[in-house]
Amino acid sequence: MSVQISVPTALRGYTESKAVVAVDGATVKEALDALTERYPALARHLRDASGKLRTFVNVYLNDEDIRYLPERDATALRDGDNLIIVPSIAGGVT
Repeated sequence: MSVQISVPTALRGYTESKAVVAVDGATVKEALDALTERYPALARHLRDASGKLRTFVNVYLNDEDIRYLPERDATALRDGDNLIIVPSIAGGVT
């Protein structure tokens, strides 16, 4: 399956400034694996030491948060699906 992964501005430094990357994968996890295989420096920003998606990284499959899908990152993909990576951003002045 060919899917498009939208990469947020904060992480584009790890994808050669690409906002959208096309990858192949049968599941969300496989697609994210393909992304991090292509851009290894990105992996530590998406996954913890055990390989799980970091809690502050949200991934949407066609506008649905994968955390609320029954299969989560094992959710099957269809050709042309879109994944969107949305890291939580904190900070600022109070």
